[in-house]
Amino acid sequence: MTQDTAGGAPDPEQGQPGSRWYDADAGPLVRPYAMTGGRTTSGPSGVRLDLIALVTLDANAPPASEDSLFGPEHRTLLALCRTETQSVAELGAGADLPVGVVRVLVGDLLEAGQVTVAHPVPPAQLPDEKILREVIDGLRAL
Repeated sequence: MTQDTAGGAPDPEQGQPGSRWYDADAGPLVRPYAMTGGRTTSGPSGVRLDLIALVTLDANAPPASEDSLFGPEHRTLLALCRTETQSVAELGAGADLPVGVVRVLVGDLLEAGQVTVAHPVPPAQLPDEKILREVIDGLRAL
């Protein structure tokens, strides 16, 4: 590498071909802490936003205006939820955002009353198939 004459540091202008990124090559680059305002926790306390938490648009929510939303990432998440219920993991993949950022942004939307969050029933809490078959057989016997 070449050195500049002022201080002996490498000159970034004369690196290997392809070693520099121009704005168009790097694409949009916004750090996650900038999207979340430095926050790392999600929304209201008591609401778990794990990977399988299901996010749905709130039918009773007031219409969201452009001014009431916090940023383009929030609008992207709302657009993804408009088509169908999405898990937090699916929202992260669809919006191309880290899951930690999606949790914080979904928490914002939850506090604003734009979305609701539900958790799927764990398989351990579902009724046993044997019991369901016995109920069906009992109903058929009536």
